Amino acid sequence: MWEVFEHRDVGKTCRKLPRAILERYDTWKEIVRRDGPNRLKMIPGLCDEKLKGERYGQRSSRLNLQYRVIYSVDKNIVSVYVLEITPHKY
Repeated sequence: MWEVFEHRDVGKTCRKLPRAILERYDTWKEIVRRDGPNRLKMIPGLCDEKLKGERYGQRSSRLNLQYRVIYSVDKNIVSVYVLEITPHKY
């Protein structure tokens, strides 16, 4: 079992998100808790990927076409740290 920790600003952000995004985020968290972040790579709709540049070492998963969950993985203590949920900037 994996633990999912959230940055303190994620709770504030979640209050402003549409209900459909919150439901996808809850599903995302459940997948990570049960199977770990490697399982996210096997689900095509989430498009889980490594990030580059300033966000090197972090990962991103799609919640829909616009919103992404940005997170990092600490394998030593089997945890995932959610940094933010943000609209993707094109």
